[in-house]
Amino acid sequence: MKFTQPFTLRSGLTLKNRVLMAPMTISSSQANGDVTEEELMYYNRRARGVGTVITACASINELAPGFTHSIGAECDERIPSLTRLAQAIQAGGASAILQIFHAGRMSNATLLGTQPVSASNIPALRPNAETPRPLTLAEIETTIADFAQATRRAIEAGFDGIELHGANTYLLQQFFSPHSNRRTDQWGGDVKARMAFPLAVVDAIKETIAKYATKPFAIGYRFSPEEREEPGITMDDTLLFINALADKEIDYLHVSINQFHAGSMRDAQDTRVRIQLIQEAVGDRMPIIGVGGLQTVEQVEEALTLVPLVSLGHAMIMDPEWYQKAESGQQDKIYPALYRSKEKELDIPPPLWTMITNVPGWFKVES
Repeated sequence: MKFTQPFTLRSGLTLKNRVLMAPMTISSSQANGDVTEEELMYYNRRARGVGTVITACASINELAPGFTHSIGAECDERIPSLTRLAQAIQAGGASAILQIFHAGRMSNATLLGTQPVSASNIPALRPNAETPRPLTLAEIETTIADFAQATRRAIEAGFDGIELHGANTYLLQQFFSPHSNRRTDQWGGDVKARMAFPLAVVDAIKETIAKYATKPFAIGYRFSPEEREEPGITMDDTLLFINALADKEIDYLHVSINQFHAGSMRDAQDTRVRIQLIQEAVGDRMPIIGVGGLQTVEQVEEALTLVPLVSLGHAMIMDPEWYQKAESGQQDKIYPALYRSKEKELDIPPPLWTMITNVPGWFKVES
């Protein structure tokens, strides 16, 4: 079975198999961003089979949070908490990757205590979206440094890598998007100019890794291939951008889409599989992590004929032992839904359980 095979990244980090746990918001940390015992149990349980666990997103500064009770990586006071998180994952046998992010305009004044920020003063196209203020030139430089400092904290905490959350319309994507970035300085303009901020963040993080890491330490980048907005990110934009990321020699690209075989979200007539286009464009230069509704062993094995790595989200929440059952030939025992009757058995933090069971259609929930 291909999914059981190890894989070594450019940095030298070897993943013990080709299945990763996808990063998913669980809103279960303490109010100050320290992890809770429920979170540690949740991650440790799911780290006992998969090769790698990518955490929920951790905030890089005080303007970064996009959710209540999210993981903090914004100051050195969070390092003990981050250390416990890394150790909980690694104790399960998996590599530990901390996803770091800034929500930008996808946050709100109630959460932050001040106006959210973005590339420009364009609100998101969603209900009750607040108008952000543009980051100043000095603040942009500070934010780049904050990404680097969050990476240093991840290194000191013992993580095996970080993943930049440049997807789901958060700040890194906001600078790349023609919808949210209307700047006329060096941080905005045509598609290449709009790459400047995320690429500067990558450069700063690579410098930090070179300075502080004493063992292989990976840097990955998660991105959304397209946007629905007009103007918005197109597939042509993304192909230019991921080639620029490949030039930076990062460890992997992690696609963010709802279905592995999805076509264009901008053009219903364009049914070409986005992941296949991405793999064909840069797959020979760096590994692509595929994701999107993968649940069965057959689906994972089929996905691995196209890309070298896959990440599982819902499947790992619904069944913490997905990998062990798959590897031992007990595929028929993998839980295909979230069963309310198994609430006490799954080590799902109560806030996450409440979110899942209260949002119709998000998960397949059965009694």
